[in-house]
Amino acid sequence: MPLTDPYAPQSGPLLSQASTRALDGDRWVDPDLVRHARHLAARGSVLLRNEGALPLAEGERVALFGRMQKDWLAVGYGSGGDVNPPYCTTLVDSLREGGRVQIDEGLAERYETWCAQNPAEPGDIWGQWPMSYPEMEIEDEVVRRAAERSRIAVIVLGRAAGEDRENVLEEGSFYLTSSERRLLAQVTDAFERTVVIVDTGGLIDFSWLLDYKVDALLLAWFGGMEGGRAIADVLTGVVEPGGRLTDTIAVSYEANPSARNSGDPEGNDYVEDIYVGYRWFETLAPQDVLFPFGFGLGYTTFEQVASVEGDSGEVRVKARVRNTGARRGSDVVQVYLEAPSGALSTPSRQLVGFARTDELEPGAVQELEIPIPQRSLASYDDSGATGHRSAWVLQAGEHRFHVGADVRSAQLAGAVHVPDLVVLEQLEAAAGPRSPFERMVIRRDAAEAVDGETPVLSYEPVPLAPHELRARIVERLPEPVHGTREPESAGSAGAGGAASVPSFTDVVAGRSGLEDFVASLAPRELAALTYGDIIMDSPLGPAGNAGALGGVTEELRDRGIPAAITTDGPSGLRLAAYASLLPCGTSLASTWDPEGVESMAALHAQEMIRKGSDILLSPGMNIHRDPLCGRNFEYFSEDPLLTGSMAVAVVRGVQSQGVSACPKHFAANNQETNRTYADSRVSERALREIYLRGFEQVVREAAPRTIMTSYNRINGVWGHYHYDLVTTILRGQWGYEGLVVTDWWMQMAPDPDFPALRDSAYRVRAGVDVLMPGGREHWGTDREDSVVESWGEPGGITLAEMQACARRVLEFLLEARIADRERHPQAKV
Repeated sequence: MPLTDPYAPQSGPLLSQASTRALDGDRWVDPDLVRHARHLAARGSVLLRNEGALPLAEGERVALFGRMQKDWLAVGYGSGGDVNPPYCTTLVDSLREGGRVQIDEGLAERYETWCAQNPAEPGDIWGQWPMSYPEMEIEDEVVRRAAERSRIAVIVLGRAAGEDRENVLEEGSFYLTSSERRLLAQVTDAFERTVVIVDTGGLIDFSWLLDYKVDALLLAWFGGMEGGRAIADVLTGVVEPGGRLTDTIAVSYEANPSARNSGDPEGNDYVEDIYVGYRWFETLAPQDVLFPFGFGLGYTTFEQVASVEGDSGEVRVKARVRNTGARRGSDVVQVYLEAPSGALSTPSRQLVGFARTDELEPGAVQELEIPIPQRSLASYDDSGATGHRSAWVLQAGEHRFHVGADVRSAQLAGAVHVPDLVVLEQLEAAAGPRSPFERMVIRRDAAEAVDGETPVLSYEPVPLAPHELRARIVERLPEPVHGTREPESAGSAGAGGAASVPSFTDVVAGRSGLEDFVASLAPRELAALTYGDIIMDSPLGPAGNAGALGGVTEELRDRGIPAAITTDGPSGLRLAAYASLLPCGTSLASTWDPEGVESMAALHAQEMIRKGSDILLSPGMNIHRDPLCGRNFEYFSEDPLLTGSMAVAVVRGVQSQGVSACPKHFAANNQETNRTYADSRVSERALREIYLRGFEQVVREAAPRTIMTSYNRINGVWGHYHYDLVTTILRGQWGYEGLVVTDWWMQMAPDPDFPALRDSAYRVRAGVDVLMPGGREHWGTDREDSVVESWGEPGGITLAEMQACARRVLEFLLEARIADRERHPQAKV
């Protein structure tokens, strides 16, 4: 098969930086997983323009331009892409392999020779990877002669970014280079038809479309090892380009509502509040949109007819979809709410439901029913403007539903009337801002609007956190677990007394209760359970793993406690072993196909089991607040419902096979610039409606066994110390019963409310169960022992707090059946 170096290990960011052990030779990948990945990479590609250029006719002679035809980008940088795939396909080789079109071999060979002489080396210095590569300069005469041989040209452009590697407002990153613009001018002037493919993980500037005659534009998200083949399938019409945008493409970066308040290394005021992405553009700035949220073309056409049934307690949108074109294809029905703007301002559109049709033959019809939960109609009052502070409320008035193929073309399908304000859920304030700033408010009601129609933008002070955190924590400290044994006697047993010490194997076998076992653990054993193994690439698991938790010390393993092995990540298993490289998060979300994503995730979970992974550090769930975030390729969308729906699919798929998923990064991790210090200053309403909404959905609908906190601060408090996020909201209000782990190596700090606590003692009091990977410093070999050191001190960690975290670790090991799992042959248990 014409693949890129199919029998050589990948280099640069695709080679695991964590592992010091050798890459094994097992290149087998499940053909069903490969098939699913290829299908989803194609379905996630978004056709933004097509004026008769695509699909390419069978036998068509095509001229390929741009080095990315050969140096195809399969994934972004960092832990979310650091996978060792057994192969990676490229576009030029995949078009050859398919044989449906004839590529201009003379031109292709010219590019291949130049690429070999000027290799696209990503380098191996973390966070300093290139975001693009120099383009081959080509003479006008060469382009002219190619146009004499071929009617259609395909130009391939590529951009990369990633963890610790933000996109920037420079040529070669967000903007095209002068060489790329010259190539566009040369080719569009010479050829009858020009197709442009952008191979990327996040959005770039597309204003150049206004300057050149581009007949078709295809957005090809990082599609993993099968990405080249998937896009070849789309170009040649083997499959539809089924993707729909998960973000708005604006006319310029500056048009984005976050543009003035993003990227500051110290922190950012989320001034746009709930008006993220299309919520801003559709409400106040529709003229600033190049391509609206949800937009995407196919090779056929559809007609949607929708109606709304029920009342505010149970809304059902019924849609009848007919394929009106000449080809087989699938459509996406999108439902948007226009909620009344009363005491709380609301956007003119917000996604509240969607569904994808089957593959429909020409003329075929499918009827869909999309339930809209009552909670989807609600707004969160963080100021008391409705008379109900810290409550989810339904405002009185007409709730109008617009249904269609994207946010801009959606048509009014019906409405439900709410006669009076309804309080759906009264909560307590949590995680709100501690420092003042102003947020946007857009009024759409006739009383305040200019001429009764034009929305009015104003600003108001953001409501500050009303409660005193220390009193809340003290009031809710847990009670200790008492069993039939005292913890000190268990901890003092030596080797000679080991037989009398309760074993976790008895709990696993059902011969002993978990409460008795927890009560038998000494403080140092309890504390040890709140740390992962000290290093990544733990010797307790397969080479290149992200780390271990549970039985990470010899003492714990002597008590029968097994170790659970973690691996990155969202695009595939980050191991020294070869593993499947899958479509990135944005690619998956662009399919608008949760069922397809769930099926692929289940197959991926089987690969986890084969490779020795218990916990997949995935899905990435942070909102695409700003186009420059380097890690956007790992995440799904600017919309919380689409984000949550995709995360639910990944978690359900992974956990259906017995292994565990770990959604991340909780919460508001929206930039990579100085990510371990930057403060996300955001209103409680925007947190609840935008940045936490997807996490709440995945907790309630998929019950992930683990969740990872974020590096950044949220309203002044680091995610791994955030009692309100983890204990008040996640556990208390959402009912989450699983494990919470830190992102790898947290920022150490003292607890401002409890002087006796710092570092992991501060973390445990917040309810964050495990420090990963367990060492004090990056790549250090010293354990951070503040938990046991603070025990017994006035105001220090209590036995009950250690027991609570340890119990959750043990409950995870039981529920995930870690002790029953056959370990991978590489693992050293």
